[in-house]
Amino acid sequence: MTKTHEIKLSREFQDAILSGEKSFEVRYNDRGYQKGDFVKFRVTDRVNVREPLDNVLFEITYVLSGWHIEQDYVVFGIKRVE
Repeated sequence: MTKTHEIKLSREFQDAILSGEKSFEVRYNDRGYQKGDFVKFRVTDRVNVREPLDNVLFEITYVLSGWHIEQDYVVFGIKRVE
């Protein structure tokens, strides 16, 4: 079953995610992230009432765990859903 995860993001990473330069996330896997799930980011240190990332949807394209990644953490790839 596909989920949409709403996760916090520091404002300093917003531009890199919007431009596609940062196409991955490293997260504690308390949500069971899966390939095909969706992510919406919520900027935690808002400067404006509306941030450019508001209501932008990303799809999780790949999930990696193990391989020297700390236990209970994952690295997942994201791409913007147009």
